[in-house]
Amino acid sequence: MSCSYPFGGFRGYGLSGPCERLGGQDKERSAVPASERAVELAQTAAQAAADKKAQDIVIIDVGDQLVITDVFLLASAPNERQVLSIVDAIEERLLQLPEKAKPVRREGERAGRWVLLDYVDVVVHVQHTEERQFYSLDRLWKDCPVIPFVDRDLAEAGAGAATGSGAQAADDVA
Repeated sequence: MSCSYPFGGFRGYGLSGPCERLGGQDKERSAVPASERAVELAQTAAQAAADKKAQDIVIIDVGDQLVITDVFLLASAPNERQVLSIVDAIEERLLQLPEKAKPVRREGERAGRWVLLDYVDVVVHVQHTEERQFYSLDRLWKDCPVIPFVDRDLAEAGAGAATGSGAQAADDVA
């Protein structure tokens, strides 16, 4: 299998080759070995991305596969402008945390097709939809556990709809 990734591949992220998965598929994994801080950053970044209408938001715990980061956050958008808007929103939101987080590395902003934000514990990948499908990071890391993320706005809308339908049913009975 041959493929090439932007940013000089993932050599800087613990992979020995651009498409090679590290071993460990047969070793036991804890449910979420990622640090609490990594999960907090990833959840906050994911919500910021969701607030900017990012699509297919996935948080992957790569802590058992990579030694230099705990979590990958993947998000996509249909155009370059939205990719950049999502990236800006993530950076702003993480700077607003009580324990501010600033990326140590930021790549891909010029083209706006795949922007990578490296927060050490979390690496954020915001990709154009076409890049997301082509590079298929979800598939590459499919053996890693996924950390659940529920968009706060969707959860509130679902709770509101459930409450609203219950109130309607009570009114119908009266």
